[in-house]
Amino acid sequence: MPSTDTLFNQRIDSRRRRGKVMAGVLFVCTILGLVVLATLIVDVVLTGAPWLSREFITGFPRSTAEASGIWPAIIGSLYLMLVVAAVAVPLGVGAALYLEEYARDNWLARLIQININNLAGVPSVVYGILGLGVFVYLFGFGNSLLAAGLTLSLLVLPIIVISSQEAIRSIPQGVRESAYALGATRSQVIWSHVLPIAMPGILTGVILSLSRAVGETAPLVLVGAALAINFTPAHLLDEFTAIPMLIFQWTEEPGVAFRELAAAAIIVLLAFLILTNLTAILLRNYLEQERSA
Repeated sequence: MPSTDTLFNQRIDSRRRRGKVMAGVLFVCTILGLVVLATLIVDVVLTGAPWLSREFITGFPRSTAEASGIWPAIIGSLYLMLVVAAVAVPLGVGAALYLEEYARDNWLARLIQININNLAGVPSVVYGILGLGVFVYLFGFGNSLLAAGLTLSLLVLPIIVISSQEAIRSIPQGVRESAYALGATRSQVIWSHVLPIAMPGILTGVILSLSRAVGETAPLVLVGAALAINFTPAHLLDEFTAIPMLIFQWTEEPGVAFRELAAAAIIVLLAFLILTNLTAILLRNYLEQERSA
């Protein structure tokens, strides 16, 4: 009969083999996903790059592909991102601070936390239906930039809350206790210690949230965003369009030229996301350097 040490070593070896097999399977899945993603990006770039020009960026949508531009959609997406940032970021960070620093560990706080976690996994089309019923009809905002911005704010709010909570939880409790020992109040501890230390992690969640909001199409379709307009919105109650909506329209148009135009719009959207994410990442790195200095 094998000894205890032999059985233990056999079990360890078996687990190591299973672990190596699983790691290999996951590695292959990762490589396949990256290959598919790279193939799609290369195909979009090769198809849409010939259409990129100054006239395309600064022009307005037209009935012909050769004369069409994307400027109103760029401005609409930028305004949407600003509305989402102005609404969702303060609410999300404030909710995370309350749940982590003020709320007691009782059934109500646990119920709120469960609902926030569940809302993070709700499909975006459900938020579109909610925005249609509440912001478009109940509040009377119509098919406006404000209605779409508020709808997208609801969409990304759970993500900001959860990521902000994780950033706040990562701060050692000793930091708070040291500040309390020196006579600081709870609000002083939050503003002078908790928020500055957690800000890089909070910005990471904000980056992911804004990137998702800018690329969403289903909520915009449901709240009545225009497929194409020949003007840029002047205020929050104006009609608008966005880059995903324009891509959706051009893919539905007959002819190869409009599909190639949609590929060019996808390149603009990717560049828009990269620039906004790069700005937020540079800000996050700056705050991390300031904290460590």
